Amino acid sequence: MIQGRCPTCSKPFAVASIDDLPTFPFCSERCRLVDLGRWIDEDYAIPGPPVELGPEDQDGSTRPPEANGRFDEED
Repeated sequence: MIQGRCPTCSKPFAVASIDDLPTFPFCSERCRLVDLGRWIDEDYAIPGPPVELGPEDQDGSTRPPEANGRFDEED
C-alpha cells in the first residue's frame, strides 16, 4: 500500500500500486493541471542565479538552429 499526500491540495491518498493512480503524485487530473499551470505562470522556480538570454535565445525556439525543424534518423 502506497500512502501519500497530494502536493497541490494536500489531500491524503492510499493506493495499492502507483499504476492504480495514473496522476501520481497528484490525487487527480485537476491537481496535476493546477501544478502544471503554476510552473507555466512561473509561480515555481528552481533556485539559482538568473540567466541572461542572448538575442538568439529570445526567438522562442527550443531546438538548436542546426535541427532546422527536422530530425534525421541515423542508420
